[in-house]
Amino acid sequence: MQQFTVPQFIDVEDKIIGPITARQFIILLSGFLVVALCYRLFDFTMFIMLGILILGSAGTIAFLKINGMPFHFFILNFFQTLSRPGLRIWNNDINRQAVHFEPEEKKMPLAIEPLPIRAYASSRLSQLALMVDTQGAYKGEDEGEKTTAYQDD
Repeated sequence: MQQFTVPQFIDVEDKIIGPITARQFIILLSGFLVVALCYRLFDFTMFIMLGILILGSAGTIAFLKINGMPFHFFILNFFQTLSRPGLRIWNNDINRQAVHFEPEEKKMPLAIEPLPIRAYASSRLSQLALMVDTQGAYKGEDEGEKTTAYQDD
């Protein structure tokens, strides 16, 4: 059987320039290209204001991580969450109108008597709990009285 090496750290991005990954480098490079375009198109004060804004947002997108995810994934998840409704409500009236639901005649239920509720004293409950916990090793304090179905005959 052949031996294969299994990749260990598949979630770590490759570093290309010092601590900067390829994704971060491309984001920063595109930010610098947009700033250079602003230098050619606008006057100096507008260039400075837009340059700070663009490089700040490019640095945020490149380096900021929220819950271990890159910032652009966080932004995508944020907008997807906003676009989907958070609360889904089922309106039963619409379904009844669409199906033309007509209930059957009501049948009389059979008369069922409820079982009597037997109240146990707290000491009796503690004895039963001890019997269950010890899996029947503890037989109870009242040897002559058979109190549960767990005792041997």
